[in-house]
Amino acid sequence: MTAEPLALPRAASDWPAFISDGADSALATGRDVVARLKDGATRTPIEVLELWNDAERVISTASGFTSLFAEVHPDPGVRELSEEKSQAIIAFLTERGQDRELYRVLASVDTAELDAEAARLLEHVLRDFRRSGVDRDDATRARLAEISERSTIVGQRFSRNIRDDVRSLRLRPEQLDGLPEDYRNEHPADADGLVTITTDYPDTIPFLTFATDRDARHAVSRQFNSRAWPANDALLHELLDLRAEQARLLGYDAWPDFDTEDKMIGTGAAVADFIERISQLAGESGRAEVETLLRRAQQGDPSITEITTGDSAYYTELVRREQFDVDAQNVRRYFDFERVRAGLLEVTGRLFGISYRERPDVPRWADDVACYDVHRGDERVGRIYLDLHPREGKYKHAAQFDLATGVRGTQLPEGTLVCNFPRGLMEHTQVVTLFHEFGHLVHHVLGGDQRWARFSGVATEWDFVEAPSQMLEEWAWDADILRSFAVDAAGEPIPADLVARMRTAEDFGRAYRVRTQMYYAAVSYRLHLERPEDHDAAVQALADRYSLVRPLPGTHFQAAFGHLEGYGSGYYTYMWSLVIAKDLFSAFDPENLFDADVAARYRDEILARGGSADAADLVAAFLGRPYSFDAFGDWLDGEIQIKTLK
Repeated sequence: MTAEPLALPRAASDWPAFISDGADSALATGRDVVARLKDGATRTPIEVLELWNDAERVISTASGFTSLFAEVHPDPGVRELSEEKSQAIIAFLTERGQDRELYRVLASVDTAELDAEAARLLEHVLRDFRRSGVDRDDATRARLAEISERSTIVGQRFSRNIRDDVRSLRLRPEQLDGLPEDYRNEHPADADGLVTITTDYPDTIPFLTFATDRDARHAVSRQFNSRAWPANDALLHELLDLRAEQARLLGYDAWPDFDTEDKMIGTGAAVADFIERISQLAGESGRAEVETLLRRAQQGDPSITEITTGDSAYYTELVRREQFDVDAQNVRRYFDFERVRAGLLEVTGRLFGISYRERPDVPRWADDVACYDVHRGDERVGRIYLDLHPREGKYKHAAQFDLATGVRGTQLPEGTLVCNFPRGLMEHTQVVTLFHEFGHLVHHVLGGDQRWARFSGVATEWDFVEAPSQMLEEWAWDADILRSFAVDAAGEPIPADLVARMRTAEDFGRAYRVRTQMYYAAVSYRLHLERPEDHDAAVQALADRYSLVRPLPGTHFQAAFGHLEGYGSGYYTYMWSLVIAKDLFSAFDPENLFDADVAARYRDEILARGGSADAADLVAAFLGRPYSFDAFGDWLDGEIQIKTLK
């Protein structure tokens, strides 16, 4: 059977029916499968799992497209409808997960008749039942269902508030001094002689990096770090309380214990230990870096006594320019968006042995979304959509969303990359982000050729999913690779010596950024563990302990920390995955990142296997040994040596 991609609507008026009918059909299939599994008919173990798989495929796909279009569709009505259907899907999954009769059917399956992968699937399914509360009494199961429904609604509102709260400031034109010429041209003064700067990424990030006016930077930073405040404060309290109650009803001491049970790290206590371990490793070097920033700031203003969130990007850029001869504005001229996108496809196609065929004929939800079919040889193995520019009502960060769950011979994997990049020149940090997020997309597609929907795509433990994407960032730093697409307006490729200086300059700030990541991880973990009455005070205390850059007074970072909804207490996963990413990259020759044998082995042992094995086993199969902290430690040690530069 030849699998075909989803047929998206061509007419704007057809989108509500696509969302509603697609979700309702998936739910009907799911309910039918539940009824059939409980009908008492005699089935072999593999027939039971195949029937279960039929429901998983359509339910996971419906969950994917409702989640995606709730975040990206231009029509607010379609976004709202997608949220409602997403709620209905989650309610069904909760009900199914608490169905004792269904559980008994699956628990009675004889694993002796299953191969290893099917037995692993059954093990995961039964664990999911237990984590849904199938073994609890009627009253507890009812309360768990209420918690699930309410948590979904609260989480959606939390995310919606971040997405919709686009703030702006009106500044005098001279307050844009230091910004690139193309940025200033894109922000002309209005009839009152003032310039509007919003909290969308393409406005805020360059402003914080280049604007010489410290007061203006601080004003922009305050707005950016106060989005969704105060609306999200009460929602966050409720979400944390709901999660704590859920964990307690399921027999766990706290949410982080429940949250980590199915992760590589294993326990909540291990998260706390990991945060402390990494913070200590980066502490000495990080403090030296921030002291360097402070000394540079005081050259222009001796009254500055600390580096804040409104200062760090600007003074880091100054130090890199002065000490390492890297001017980010000069670097930008080599990274035209269209060329970068084409280069990304060329690089990843060569690396993974695939090709991308653009499909301008395929319906999309917005005109600037690009669609490509992904091929290995003559075989279409998936479809991707690139939604890379900001627009009103769209998701504000960068992420990969599933559109369809791949199942071998039945359904093609489809995914969407959602970002907020400028349409003209990009900063190199944005190029790195694009490579990172595309790593998730290619993982979803290449890992989508699975028999079992549960193991399709990026279906590994949650604290491993960032590792392949973090490793792909390395290809955005190789001089030869960059020179293949990074050219200026005159057609001159980026000089290799500039790329070398960029890499050295990037090393500056590495340790304090690691500490910042540990601050975020601590916020994610501690808020869930302790549920403080005053979030602002608790977050400030965590900043005092972990962050080497000071939050500006009066800001409310946690209100716009969207990962609190999606990642729960597990933001540590970014750094945990980086440990593994550095280890994975150690298998590649830095002088030949396109080595065919290593690249093919990585594709086949890590990406193409999806979630069909535990992440630790995937890594061991690729490396020929268990993963270790050694490569990560060497990376941090290299940063400590760099800090002797003044």
